[in-house]
Amino acid sequence: MLVTVDTGGTKTLVASFSEDGKLGTQIKFATPKTTAEYVKLLTETLIKEYGDKEVEALVIAIPGIIKNGVAVWCNNLKWTNFDVKAAFKGVLGNTPILVENDANLAGLAEARSLHSTPPFVLYVTVSTGVGTGIITNGQIDPSLRWGQGGLAILEYDGVLRQWESFASGKAIAKVYHKLGRDIHNKRTWYQIADRISRGLLALIPSMQPNTIIIGGSMGVYFDQYGEALSNILREKLPSHIPLPKIVQAKHPEQAVIYGCYYYALDNLADSPA
Repeated sequence: MLVTVDTGGTKTLVASFSEDGKLGTQIKFATPKTTAEYVKLLTETLIKEYGDKEVEALVIAIPGIIKNGVAVWCNNLKWTNFDVKAAFKGVLGNTPILVENDANLAGLAEARSLHSTPPFVLYVTVSTGVGTGIITNGQIDPSLRWGQGGLAILEYDGVLRQWESFASGKAIAKVYHKLGRDIHNKRTWYQIADRISRGLLALIPSMQPNTIIIGGSMGVYFDQYGEALSNILREKLPSHIPLPKIVQAKHPEQAVIYGCYYYALDNLADSPA
């Protein structure tokens, strides 16, 4: 059994996978504000659900910059220098603990879910914030794994601001006073596509990915704005810069836990017998 934890800016999802990759029971709870509360609640959940089971690996996804098991900085949670790996050491006995950025993991899962894995995939999660994961040749790119595309500084409405400050699901709800499921106006969806396009217009010329995958809570509604997004990018990109294929995530809200699963398999395969 593999145990996965998707720590989001708003909610946390805990789930298990069987040896054959079947998704088991899922447990959700609001992500606590402090690391101490988070450690307490997640520890209790892990012990209660998996304390008496044989767990091959525990993978914890965190929305921030992760280095050597430490969450150096989480923009939306405001956590700094949180040693995630140390905090959960021993909770499930000697189970190996792996910690990685959530968008990287989601990108890993979604890139591998495509019929043929492209050489270069840019995964974008539009949820509480905007996160990016870069997958090259089916793996999290080692040189770009600490990238924070959602924090790119762009001009919007005449002001320099972070991309996620006006394009995230949180920002969209604040502007339109509605969640994605409640938006039915075509003009509003075009405006949302425009907001999302701003960061992509900055990233595409420098990265030139083969495929862009849109996930997260707003990825669920990709069919409402996907065509408009492609049209905006096609119109505004320089003529010599190819427009990447833009697709919806296969599991917009569960991509992270699937990524945790693949990440665990890769690391277990690389571990000495």
